[in-house]
Amino acid sequence: HLQLVESGGGLVQPGGSLRLSCAASGSTLDLHAIGWFRQTPGKEREGVSCISSGDGSTYYADSVKGRFTISRDNAKNTVYLQMNNLKPEDTAVYYCAADWGYYYCSYQEFGSWGQGTRVTVSS
Repeated sequence: HLQLVESGGGLVQPGGSLRLSCAASGSTLDLHAIGWFRQTPGKEREGVSCISSGDGSTYYADSVKGRFTISRDNAKNTVYLQMNNLKPEDTAVYYCAADWGYYYCSYQEFGSWGQGTRVTVSS
Protein backbone atom coordinates (compact mmCIF):
# COMPACT_ATOMS: atom_id res chain seq x y z
CA HIS A 1 0.00 0.00 0.00
CA LEU A 2 1.55 3.26 -1.15
CA GLN A 3 2.02 5.86 1.56
CA LEU A 4 3.18 9.41 0.94
CA VAL A 5 4.70 11.87 3.40
CA GLU A 6 5.29 15.51 2.54
CA SER A 7 7.84 17.73 4.22
CA GLY A 8 9.64 21.00 3.67
CA GLY A 9 6.88 23.52 4.23
CA GLY A 10 7.28 26.56 6.42
CA LEU A 11 7.26 30.32 6.60
CA VAL A 12 9.21 32.20 3.94
CA GLN A 13 9.39 35.81 2.84
CA PRO A 14 8.18 36.88 -0.60
CA GLY A 15 10.86 36.14 -3.16
CA GLY A 16 12.24 33.28 -1.11
CA SER A 17 12.49 29.58 -1.90
CA LEU A 18 11.39 26.29 -0.43
CA ARG A 19 11.81 22.71 -1.53
CA LEU A 20 8.99 20.34 -0.74
CA SER A 21 9.64 16.61 -0.56
CA CYS A 22 7.23 13.75 -1.07
CA ALA A 23 8.67 10.51 0.26
CA ALA A 24 7.01 7.22 -0.57
CA SER A 25 6.86 3.84 1.10
CA GLY A 26 5.09 0.65 0.17
CA SER A 27 5.75 1.02 -3.55
CA THR A 28 8.26 2.53 -5.93
CA LEU A 29 7.36 6.05 -6.98
CA ASP A 30 8.82 5.72 -10.46
CA LEU A 31 5.89 3.45 -11.34
CA HIS A 32 3.46 6.24 -10.55
CA ALA A 33 2.49 9.61 -11.84
CA ILE A 34 2.93 12.19 -9.09
CA GLY A 35 1.13 15.44 -8.58
CA TRP A 36 1.58 18.39 -6.28
CA PHE A 37 -1.61 20.16 -5.30
CA ARG A 38 -2.42 23.05 -3.01
CA GLN A 39 -5.48 24.18 -1.17
CA THR A 40 -6.59 27.25 0.73
CA PRO A 41 -9.73 27.50 2.87
CA GLY A 42 -12.91 27.60 0.86
CA LYS A 43 -11.21 26.80 -2.43
CA GLU A 44 -10.95 23.67 -4.50
CA ARG A 45 -7.68 21.75 -4.45
CA GLU A 46 -5.56 23.13 -7.29
CA GLY A 47 -3.14 21.16 -9.44
CA VAL A 48 0.24 22.87 -9.21
CA SER A 49 2.49 20.43 -11.04
CA CYS A 50 2.41 16.83 -12.19
CA ILE A 51 5.00 14.44 -13.55
CA SER A 52 4.25 11.28 -15.48
CA SER A 53 5.68 7.87 -14.69
CA GLY A 54 6.97 6.94 -18.12
CA ASP A 55 8.71 9.69 -19.99
CA GLY A 56 8.72 12.05 -17.04
CA SER A 57 6.77 14.69 -18.87
CA THR A 58 5.67 17.52 -16.66
CA TYR A 59 2.79 19.91 -16.27
CA TYR A 60 2.78 23.24 -14.47
CA ALA A 61 -0.10 25.53 -13.67
CA ASP A 62 0.27 28.91 -15.36
CA SER A 63 0.54 30.58 -11.98
CA VAL A 64 3.78 28.72 -11.15
CA LYS A 65 5.46 28.30 -14.55
CA GLY A 66 9.04 29.48 -14.47
CA ARG A 67 9.10 29.48 -10.65
CA PHE A 68 8.38 25.88 -9.61
CA THR A 69 10.15 22.71 -10.72
CA ILE A 70 9.02 19.14 -10.11
CA SER A 71 11.61 16.38 -10.10
CA ARG A 72 12.13 12.76 -9.09
CA ASP A 73 14.91 11.00 -7.24
CA ASN A 74 14.10 7.36 -7.86
CA ALA A 75 16.99 6.16 -5.69
CA LYS A 76 15.41 7.96 -2.74
CA ASN A 77 11.85 7.15 -3.79
CA THR A 78 11.10 10.82 -3.45
CA VAL A 79 9.60 13.56 -5.59
CA TYR A 80 10.45 17.20 -5.02
CA LEU A 81 8.82 20.52 -5.74
CA GLN A 82 11.36 23.31 -5.86
CA MET A 83 9.58 26.61 -5.35
CA ASN A 84 11.41 29.82 -6.15
CA ASN A 85 10.39 33.47 -6.13
CA LEU A 86 7.51 32.65 -3.82
CA LYS A 87 4.58 35.01 -3.66
CA PRO A 88 1.97 35.56 -0.94
CA GLU A 89 -0.61 33.93 -3.21
CA ASP A 90 1.41 30.70 -3.04
CA THR A 91 0.38 30.38 0.61
CA ALA A 92 -1.53 27.11 1.00
CA VAL A 93 -1.37 23.58 2.26
CA TYR A 94 0.54 21.55 -0.31
CA TYR A 95 -0.21 17.90 -0.94
CA CYS A 96 1.48 15.29 -3.04
CA ALA A 97 -0.53 12.55 -4.64
CA ALA A 98 0.13 9.48 -6.75
CA ASP A 99 -1.67 7.28 -9.22
CA TRP A 100 -0.81 4.99 -12.12
CA GLY A 101 -1.22 7.81 -14.60
CA TYR A 102 -3.16 10.95 -15.30
CA TYR A 103 -4.78 12.79 -18.15
CA TYR A 104 -5.31 16.09 -16.42
CA CYS A 105 -3.30 17.30 -13.46
CA SER A 106 -6.46 17.34 -11.39
CA TYR A 107 -7.08 16.08 -7.88
CA GLN A 108 -9.91 13.86 -9.14
CA GLU A 109 -7.37 11.71 -11.01
CA PHE A 110 -5.14 10.85 -8.07
CA GLY A 111 -6.00 8.25 -5.49
CA SER A 112 -3.16 8.18 -2.96
CA TRP A 113 -2.50 11.30 -0.89
CA GLY A 114 -0.14 12.57 1.72
CA GLN A 115 -1.19 14.54 4.76
CA GLY A 116 -0.03 17.90 3.45
CA THR A 117 2.57 20.47 4.41
CA ARG A 118 1.80 24.12 5.03
CA VAL A 119 3.55 26.88 3.10
CA THR A 120 3.18 30.46 4.26
CA VAL A 121 4.65 33.30 2.22
CA SER A 122 4.60 36.50 4.21
CA SER A 123 6.84 39.35 5.23
